[in-house]
Amino acid sequence: MSLTARFLLGFALVSTAGLYLLLARVLQRVERQYMEAAEEPMVDVANIIAGILAAHSADGALDTAVLEKALGSAHERRFEARIWSLLKERVDMHVYVTDAAGRLLFDSAGIEHPGSPLGHRDVFLTLQGAYGARASRTDPADPLSVTMYVGAPVVAGGKTLGMVSVAKPQRSLLAFIRETEAWLKTTLAGVVVFMLIGIYLVARWATRPLDDLARHALAVSRGERPAPPRMPGRQMKTLARALESMRDSLEGREYVEHYVQSLTHEMKSPVAAILGASEILQGDVPAPKRARFLQNIRAEAGRLRDLLERLLQLAALEKKKALETHESVDLRRALDRAWDHHALIAGARGITLHREMRHGLVIRGDSWLVELALGNLIQNAVDFSPDDGVITARAYSFEDRAVMEIEDQGPGIPEYARERVFERFYSLPRPGTGKKSSGLGLCFVREVAQLHGGGIELLPVEGGLKAMLYLKG
Repeated sequence: MSLTARFLLGFALVSTAGLYLLLARVLQRVERQYMEAAEEPMVDVANIIAGILAAHSADGALDTAVLEKALGSAHERRFEARIWSLLKERVDMHVYVTDAAGRLLFDSAGIEHPGSPLGHRDVFLTLQGAYGARASRTDPADPLSVTMYVGAPVVAGGKTLGMVSVAKPQRSLLAFIRETEAWLKTTLAGVVVFMLIGIYLVARWATRPLDDLARHALAVSRGERPAPPRMPGRQMKTLARALESMRDSLEGREYVEHYVQSLTHEMKSPVAAILGASEILQGDVPAPKRARFLQNIRAEAGRLRDLLERLLQLAALEKKKALETHESVDLRRALDRAWDHHALIAGARGITLHREMRHGLVIRGDSWLVELALGNLIQNAVDFSPDDGVITARAYSFEDRAVMEIEDQGPGIPEYARERVFERFYSLPRPGTGKKSSGLGLCFVREVAQLHGGGIELLPVEGGLKAMLYLKG
């Protein structure tokens, strides 16, 4: 699991648990406060009606005629009252009145029969002098069919004559509550999604430098030479510098060990040949053989010199992490200069260069390095081409890169050597002579290509081999 996914999952779990607990508490509070807001004005209405009944009572008897007339008129009224999303069109509040014994005197809803005793909680508590209120469902299967009852005593001359209970259906109120709960859930869900998107973007932003370091480390492990990544912040810059320092130390140690082993192996043969020839020359050797041994000594010494020169060039190149020179490099001119170094040898064998290059193909880079890289490819093409052969050079643009192709008519590369030809000191015998080169040319070409943001490929073609050099323009 990636670091970004860990951040996102951890935040999602913590935030979801925290918001769930918060939502549960808020929903409980919302329902309670809605019910409190509805109950409080009902207390006022109940006590107002009780006061009206007390004022119209005589000789200790309750007179409900005024109340019956007023409520009948109110229930017949039709109106339109837009309360947010609720359209109210009629009065839905009802009232019933009992005497001091709890027998029903009047019920505006017409549910109970006059004279029947009521044992409801609101009636009992109110007549006992306590606060009488209750809530009950008219339909047990319908959670919105709750009706709230609030009672108030009717007191006249210090004597309780009865009680009045105000009944208010809470369907519209409960609808408000459910609407509020749905709104809270939707809002909190939206907040969670918004926060998750935010934490994802922040996590991606925070972990991007680590991803860059990881890609850099993988590129180094593949043998590439990427430029050091640019890191934000003091800690990330310190980490990047430490990684580069560790890379340099490890590469330097491996570099020295590998080079010492490889160089020792490559030098054994010419040194042994020189020593053998010099020992023979110490004796009485005929002039023709002496000349041949001296020629062998010169040839092996030249081989050692070429090996050391190329090794020094490659070592200097491998230390570079980025190009130091950025100039305009005309690839056609660079190819012509590289060919000039090998034209004499190629001409002696009848090898010609055929160009299929457009003019004006220019990149930004180091012209000297590009010329040396092309020179190495041309030298390989000359070494492996048959006499009177043709070397074809092509150059064109592909996407954001320039491509140089050097194609010869030689025997190509055996399958077993295709993955090894870029190794230091690995070389194949040249046709005809059977001799090997220093084995550093293609290593040099690959380093130049990587410094220019490109690469090198060797592809078999019909009747030869094609080297493709990619350079970022």
